[in-house]
This record gives sequence, C-alpha cells and structure tokens, in this order.
Amino acid sequence: MANVTIDKARKAYGPVEVLHGVSVDIRDGEFVVLVGPSGCGRSTLLRMIAGLENITRRKIGIGGRVVNDLPPKQRDISMVFQNYALYPHMTVAENMAFSLTLAGAPKAGCGRR
Repeated sequence: MANVTIDKARKAYGPVEVLHGVSVDIRDGEFVVLVGPSGCGRSTLLRMIAGLENITRRKIGIGGRVVNDLPPKQRDISMVFQNYALYPHMTVAENMAFSLTLAGAPKAGCGRR
C-alpha cells in the first residue's frame, strides 16, 4: 500500500463547484471510511482518487507521486462501491476482501478487522 494525499482537491462541473478544497492525508495501511449524506461528494472524491473523474484544481498524490494525470490503470488501486452486494453470494467482508485477494494481498490481512 502507499500514502494517499489529497491537497485541497476541487471538482467543478462547468460553473458548479461540487468539492470545495478537500484535504486528507491517509497513511500507508490506514483504513478510512467516508460518510455523509447523499450528494455530499463521497463518490466524486473516490472517483477522483481512482482516476475516474478529472480533478479541477490542486492535487492528489499516491505513494509520494502526483497522480492527477495518470489513467486509472496506472494508479494500482481499487474502490468499494456503495452497493455492498457486488457479489450477492458473498458476505460484506468477502466482497471487501475480494479485490485485495486478487491483488495478491496476504490472506491473513484480508480477513482482519
């Protein structure tokens, strides 16, 4: 894993600014949960980190490297969507551990709380 640094990241769709300078530092190995009401920007921020949305201003860094212009494939990260049942035959924990297992993470770490 790697540190993730979000430095006053902003997102606008035309004249409408939807993220107004979000700053977060996530250390290597830290588990972070974004919560808030519908429409607050959680999914937009996650999509910006993953490279699925462009960043309007400032920067996002992963592992000490600014990734604003990197395509999603080169960021080597994944995200869990709001629908917990990506694979309905699996438990929530199994759904969350699935991508970690595919990435080669140790099995002991995938099931840890």
